[in-house]
Amino acid sequence: MEHLRTLRHSSVVRYMHARFRCTSIDGARLRDRRESVRTRVLSGPSFQDFIQGAAAKKSHVPQGEDKHPYLSEDVLAGRSRKVYFETYGCQMNVNDTEIAWSILQKKGYQRTVDVQQADVVLLVTCSIREKAEQTIWNRLQQLTAMKKKRLKSQTPMKIGILGCMAERLKTKLLEKEKLVDVLAGPDAYRDLPRLLTVADQGRQASNVLLSLEETYADIMPVHHTPHGFSAFVSIMRGCDNMCSYCIVPFTRGRERSRPVSSILEEVRKLSDQGVKEVTLLGQNVNSYRDTSEEQFCGSDPTKMSRGFKTVYRSKQGGLRFSDLLDSVSLIDPDMRIRFTSPHPKDFPDEVLQLIAERRNICSQIHLPAQSGSTQVLTAMRRGEAYLDLVHNIRRIIPDVSLSSDFISGFCGETEQDHQQTLSLIREVGYNIGFLFAYSMRAKTHASHRLQDDVPAEVKRRRLEECISLFREEAAKVNAALIGSTQLILVEGESKRSSKDLCGRTDGNMKVIFPKEDGESVGAGDYALVKIVSANSQSLRGEVVCRSSLGRPVAHQAGKQRKPPTHRLIENTQNMIST
Repeated sequence: MEHLRTLRHSSVVRYMHARFRCTSIDGARLRDRRESVRTRVLSGPSFQDFIQGAAAKKSHVPQGEDKHPYLSEDVLAGRSRKVYFETYGCQMNVNDTEIAWSILQKKGYQRTVDVQQADVVLLVTCSIREKAEQTIWNRLQQLTAMKKKRLKSQTPMKIGILGCMAERLKTKLLEKEKLVDVLAGPDAYRDLPRLLTVADQGRQASNVLLSLEETYADIMPVHHTPHGFSAFVSIMRGCDNMCSYCIVPFTRGRERSRPVSSILEEVRKLSDQGVKEVTLLGQNVNSYRDTSEEQFCGSDPTKMSRGFKTVYRSKQGGLRFSDLLDSVSLIDPDMRIRFTSPHPKDFPDEVLQLIAERRNICSQIHLPAQSGSTQVLTAMRRGEAYLDLVHNIRRIIPDVSLSSDFISGFCGETEQDHQQTLSLIREVGYNIGFLFAYSMRAKTHASHRLQDDVPAEVKRRRLEECISLFREEAAKVNAALIGSTQLILVEGESKRSSKDLCGRTDGNMKVIFPKEDGESVGAGDYALVKIVSANSQSLRGEVVCRSSLGRPVAHQAGKQRKPPTHRLIENTQNMIST
């Protein structure tokens, strides 16, 4: 019995000793594991890394550095993988493409124009209308089929959605349809190298955070224009207007303006590269307000167009659009300056007078109307003093060309409202227009408070009537130019015939002329062209001589033409009938 107790005791001791040793080893392992996790956490991203812009401010590192301390530069490198871009929608998306490519190029990616050769396919998307989104869905199906057919010996293709559609449909794109590998919203292009690195590991990657500060001011876009003599320059992002039909404030965020010094630097570089035309871009371009420097921050409220008012609080201080336009136009007197897309409420007289005074600021204004009905404009949260603005513009800039946007079939639009829109088109006389049937967008004020109650067939019929009338009036406006001499910037060969060249007037109208007439001119040159015929879409003419924004050059046998009139246009009184 004693022997049994001794044996049992020794067994218990051995068991306890073994258990103690096991516990000690497990504890050591657990401590090592915890220390390892702690080390990784400390070396990984901190909370500040998830607050956009906070890390840059704290360390005073320029925004363009965009460092990820927990990812090596080798991991983020593109390793010569080929990127293919497809750009849809507005000019802002063209500029976004140039910004995204600038970022990826610095990481070692290469660009290809052949989608079959691409390792990465990035679609820069638009959400402004349902039709625009449907185009992207169809394209994604095609790319997915192409991706599945790719040889296993090749680098797996990655598909990414950039821009507005990425922000709006992130859940559907990633979780439900599973058609994409990468999503990057309009304010997340700096994060593209990291997102693509995550996608290379077989996981989906997404960043659609909107920023209150991001303007990409320190990134020089890689301008990829077909002719090389025109470029888009983004000056501000986002929109604060909250028009009831518009999704832009929800996909691109609040307004923020790029510092004027950054804009001027980019325009100077473009001038040095021989660019002859720059278009300033913004969702609401003429509400530009730079508050980046203390000296700009006064107490003066922003000025509006005559007769316009807004329910929003007036903004104070900052360098305004007229200040920027003034500075940009002085950089290169032989460079044309355009801007789009403005809001009618933000055209104080200073802007209009500057356009009238400066030869190189084009006398063409895009003036979105959307509707001719006071009732519909109120429902849209738009201003009602549109015609007064048109008259004021023509008083200050007699030779102005006007273009516009119109929406047919907005919520509650009656037949009388539609007739008022047709009346506005007749009265103003535009030469270029962008007309669409209304499609409701989620998140907008209209989707929450209004009913999309105009039948689809009625929308189509009203749209067709607007387009038909628009073309009739544009044909009249353009016919008034026959016999005048227009200064055009030559773009190159006409798309319809290699025997013709084409260019654009100060008023942004396309002019086609025989190539043999323009033997002394080529793409990127200014030329004086006499208009001989016109239709609603374009003008035809004959070259008079090569020219410039300053003065015409000698023509053939040393003859000098007289200096052209203001804007280098003759018979300007016949341009547009009021």
